[in-house]
Amino acid sequence: MNAQSKPVVRKLRCAVYTRKSSEEGLEQEFNSLHAQREACEAFVASQRSEGWVLVRDQYDDGGISGGTLERPGLKRLMADIEDGLVDVVVVYKIDRLSRSLADFAKLVEVFDRNGVTFVSVTQSFNTTTSMGRLTLNVLLSFAQFEREVTAERIRDKVAASRKKGMWMGGVPPYGYRVENRKLLVDEDAAAHVRWVFARFIEIGSGTLLARELAERDVTTSRGHRIDKKFVYRMLNNRVYIGEAVHKGTSYPGEHAAIIDRDVWDKVHLMLTVSPRARGASTTAQTPALLKGLIFGPDGAAFSPTHTRKHGRLYRYYVSQSILKFGKRACPIGRVSAGEIEAAVIDQLRLVFRQPEIIAGTWKAASALSADISEADARTALKQLDPMWDELFPAEQARIVALLLERVDIGVDGLNVRLRLDGLTGLASELLTKVGEAA
Repeated sequence: MNAQSKPVVRKLRCAVYTRKSSEEGLEQEFNSLHAQREACEAFVASQRSEGWVLVRDQYDDGGISGGTLERPGLKRLMADIEDGLVDVVVVYKIDRLSRSLADFAKLVEVFDRNGVTFVSVTQSFNTTTSMGRLTLNVLLSFAQFEREVTAERIRDKVAASRKKGMWMGGVPPYGYRVENRKLLVDEDAAAHVRWVFARFIEIGSGTLLARELAERDVTTSRGHRIDKKFVYRMLNNRVYIGEAVHKGTSYPGEHAAIIDRDVWDKVHLMLTVSPRARGASTTAQTPALLKGLIFGPDGAAFSPTHTRKHGRLYRYYVSQSILKFGKRACPIGRVSAGEIEAAVIDQLRLVFRQPEIIAGTWKAASALSADISEADARTALKQLDPMWDELFPAEQARIVALLLERVDIGVDGLNVRLRLDGLTGLASELLTKVGEAA
């Protein structure tokens, strides 16, 4: 009589997955992940008679929330399941795998497609049965509810802290530093903040402010260039008047203010005016006679700008290279507007007196009218010299734009290039006015 053979038990490859939300305690020799793994491995050992065996790989995620599937350990586990290397997934508790019902449904779909069973050590059920699935959904719903309640408590805590004026983390505003979770004034950067507010009251232009900050080599706390958007964010940040803002509502802050309330009010009164209107006002106050005509030794254009000290206005032309790349980008950098404009006008006045220019202008003008004599051309050009200072700035700028092609600034001086057709046109205008006066 043959001995009855024992049934062959199929081996089930078991993968243990562990997770911990916070990083606190992970550096310890025996932490929560180890405790979860030990319990799961003991459970697998108890099922050895059923053919359960541990796989060699370990799937652990420390310091990662269960509200996301973007976890390295979980991704490796799912990849091995798709490759047919796992038969049973063992976890200490269901919410270790996921706290989201929608996410868990996606995981169970992958399990079912690959014939994988899911087992929780502390919550005994089997996902292959309808009752197991019902139990799973109930437990997972409670896990998701717990997560949402926790998130709500955190939001309420942040809101309550902000209402008390406390700093709740993030990148500190320019002008402050963080120590012991409190905002403290950084005096060096705060001086720049005060200057920005005071300067805006003077010029009313964020664009010009950004240019001047570039000239001064003032950058953000991370070393980036301060642009117009950064300037306006700074001007609208209520942290600078000692307030804490939460969802659009301001509360008295624990930190010290950098800007006085009256300065803040002046700035925001100006901000109620449209940027185009402020820009027009600024341009009217600071006429730039050579705008668009000056170029440096590197070929970069020079832009007009200005500053005000002790109630006095100082105008400059600044290289675009300096504004974009810093002070070392151009050997000249900036020039006094008054000085270079005076130098260019002096050269123009000399041009008006040169015999060859007078003769050339007369020939060009006589082609338009045979009645014009060389003496008339000389009289017309000469009268421009004494009456120049009497012209309105807009008329001076029109004449300069008519006569000049460009002004090149070098370390050794400047080179003025004229428009011959512009000189002819101007002479014709002047001759007409002479004829009308006669």
